[in-house]
Amino acid sequence: MLRTRELTLLLLCGVTLSAANAGWPQWGGPNRDFVLPSENVAPWTDSGPKVRWKRDFPFGSSSITVDGDRLYTMYRGDGDTEIVLALNAKNGKTVWEFKYEAPFLKGMNMKTGPGPHATVLVVGYRLYTVGVTGKLHCLDKRSGKALWSKGLIEELGGNVMLRGYSNSPMRYRDTLIVMTGGKGQMLTALDLVTGEVRWRGGDFNNSHSSPVLINVDGQEQIVCVVEKAIAGFDPSSGRVLWSHAHENRGGDITSTPIWGPDNILFFSGAYQGGSRALHLSQWGGTTNVKELWFHRQMRVHHSNFARIGDYVYAPNGDFGGTIYMCINVKTGEIKWRERALVRANTVLAGRDAILLDEDGVLYHANLSPEGVKINAKSKVLENIAWTPPSIVNGRMFLRDRKQIVAVDLK
Repeated sequence: MLRTRELTLLLLCGVTLSAANAGWPQWGGPNRDFVLPSENVAPWTDSGPKVRWKRDFPFGSSSITVDGDRLYTMYRGDGDTEIVLALNAKNGKTVWEFKYEAPFLKGMNMKTGPGPHATVLVVGYRLYTVGVTGKLHCLDKRSGKALWSKGLIEELGGNVMLRGYSNSPMRYRDTLIVMTGGKGQMLTALDLVTGEVRWRGGDFNNSHSSPVLINVDGQEQIVCVVEKAIAGFDPSSGRVLWSHAHENRGGDITSTPIWGPDNILFFSGAYQGGSRALHLSQWGGTTNVKELWFHRQMRVHHSNFARIGDYVYAPNGDFGGTIYMCINVKTGEIKWRERALVRANTVLAGRDAILLDEDGVLYHANLSPEGVKINAKSKVLENIAWTPPSIVNGRMFLRDRKQIVAVDLK
């Protein structure tokens, strides 16, 4: 149950508990796992899904948050600026913009794209945004007015990331959880309303991956990939509950871990990282970590992955060619490789899978250990598309490096 203080602060944020997870309020959708269990999507005809609107849009990797009739995302502006904006979901027109200075920091290599990378988080009437230089803002979602801000790097001493700060913030009860990195401060919890630091914890450097909330036999934990490890934290104090070594090049891992009902945690990274599956359990107040398997035959770069039953589906590959694969999450056995699909992000909607590959091709498919069945495909974007789609009530919102497109899936 929520404590009185937590409930009061959530009400101050404008959160109604019955609607707290409506829409697509954060990275990965309602539960940060790219799954919409009750929403099936019918395949479209040969002419492709109906495009409601499209508009030219500057560079940004931030995915699109959907909140009622508003969309929220970020882009890189002229000069050294980053911009948060609200769009009308019905026609794509700008409702408001919030601009701030964000010159790149020493040690950043932004040749693959200037960002921003992180996704806007909606909590009640407030938005929480983080840019590539670690500038965190709390905004009023109705007007775009700044309510408070923090410098995760300059003010709180967080790590400078090679490709710029990438982690998408998450809410836990009445706190905002952000990955800062460094001794005693891998995670930082901030008061949702005031921005006051509640706690800091963990002696790890940062990574480009985003945190998730899991439940291990009744105990809530925040799990995130950090530099050279994956770790679990107490969300109320920041205390490290467990960690497990996982090699990754300077924290250069971007995919988000996924948690299963069988207490299996799966995660993957490119380069020398490879894929791992851990089984977590509670015994005597201690989290027991058992590695089920590890190999480098699947290396997920910056796409997400999907789990259905005992199988994980994801693209394998970093610098070379990419192959979409199916792997048994319990054993690591590879069931199949599909060369027709290149690097793609996946959203599970009921029985269906919606995939958007980096060439801008959209697929309606069914995934199973026997193979991938493609029911429909259509090219909907013209430029490199590394951002996952957002789906709400049969509407889908996509972006590539130069456009945003709204598609009707009903």
